[in-house]
Amino acid sequence: MIPKTDMDLVTLKTKTQPSATYCLDKESGRIRGAVDRLEAMKQAIYLILNSERYAYPIYSWNYGAELRDLIGQPKEYVYPEIKHCITDALLQDDRITEVDNFEFEAHGKKLHVSFLIHTIFGVLDWEVNMNV
Repeated sequence: MIPKTDMDLVTLKTKTQPSATYCLDKESGRIRGAVDRLEAMKQAIYLILNSERYAYPIYSWNYGAELRDLIGQPKEYVYPEIKHCITDALLQDDRITEVDNFEFEAHGKKLHVSFLIHTIFGVLDWEVNMNV
């Protein structure tokens, strides 16, 4: 038997959740107040890019970045892969609309990546430093 409903499922709309969250102090790991909008986005981006995808069962398989496997790979392979991994990780958040303007600087085995993140609250200039 198939259940019947009076709701028209075609016109069902989803509601965007607020971005307010607790403010995490990165140095101490303690919570200090709350943040919203662009400050909440900065915290969400930091957590996404510093969580390895598939490593923590508490997170969905769509959460985090796949950057660990790039360590030790040739730069010709790493540059486009970092761009792809960061973009894929961040676009999982529906508040982020675009990631672009990637710039790479290599200093030995250290790699500095800077890029722009376009959110519904504004544009963020972001940097990632990693060993490759």
